Amino acid sequence: MKPHRLMRERVTDIAAEASAYLRRRKLEKNPFARVYYPEGRSAAHTAETDAGKALFVAASHLIEIAGPPLTRRQQKRPKAPAR
Repeated sequence: MKPHRLMRERVTDIAAEASAYLRRRKLEKNPFARVYYPEGRSAAHTAETDAGKALFVAASHLIEIAGPPLTRRQQKRPKAPAR
């Protein structure tokens, strides 16, 4: 095989990997809600769908009810009393 063809294949492979990486990054940045069902299947709902909107509203209510996150000191369990 001629050297310039080998180089072109490598550049093409690298470019394909880079574009796939950017696609994955773009998908990761879009918010979505994933729902798991008892039989093992799952479904991802974006914020643009009706189901996704309802899930995001429900999640925001749960977060609101839960209050602020605990600090590390609050998370530590109290020691059991000595017997």
